[in-house]
Amino acid sequence: MDRTAFPNGAPRARARTGTSYRGVMDLSSLARLDDRITGCRACPRLVAWREEVARTKRAAFADWTYWGRPVPGFGPHDARMLVVGLAPAAHGGNRTGRMFTGDRSGDVLYAAMHDVGLASQPTSVSADDGLELYGVRVTSPVHCAPPENKPTPAERDTCRPWLVEELRLLRPSLRSVVALGAFGWQSTLTALAQAGLAVPRPRPVFRHGARVRLDGLELFGCFHVSQRNTFTGLLTPEMLRDVLRTAAETAGLPTEP
Repeated sequence: MDRTAFPNGAPRARARTGTSYRGVMDLSSLARLDDRITGCRACPRLVAWREEVARTKRAAFADWTYWGRPVPGFGPHDARMLVVGLAPAAHGGNRTGRMFTGDRSGDVLYAAMHDVGLASQPTSVSADDGLELYGVRVTSPVHCAPPENKPTPAERDTCRPWLVEELRLLRPSLRSVVALGAFGWQSTLTALAQAGLAVPRPRPVFRHGARVRLDGLELFGCFHVSQRNTFTGLLTPEMLRDVLRTAAETAGLPTEP
């Protein structure tokens, strides 16, 4: 397998053959957004960190050419369901160029998505491994890997316009959103409001299993698929599958029992 990062942006997932997910919107608009994201250098601390990690690497990945750039969303451009995380991992998305790819959190997320029927395979190891997502897209509020997985409030706010625009472009087809963790939840609510949706006041509080009905779509809360949550049992595979399945069914996507 060629492990060299893709120079012109991570490959895009395709919609399932024979479904009606295509043709809802101008696919090139989201493709252009993805390409613009990969060239962003707006946050000096994040630029320095992602590029330093790409140079020094981790010993286990010494033979990889790291992506070392902002990581765009992954999934069909007319997705009916969106999963929002936190940020790419330093040796995961920052290495492979694809969201939740090449790290333990991605292992958990994509295995659950495959179990539910939203992914073509249970693993996501590189941007050219053939993984396809069915009617669902994965993104994050911060597109660069942050030190210690902790973006600053200023970095979160600087990156927010990308998520707002992504939501606007997906709006014609989008029916459900799953926010992973409190950071993803708050970031998603703010971005949804800026994208023109009516968000309740006061803002709904994050909890696992939370469900909020908005303008033509529903927002679901889920504990983040971090190692801390999955290793301690705060988030089990069954809990994750339940949220993903409910969100998929709400979006009108076929699921596995």
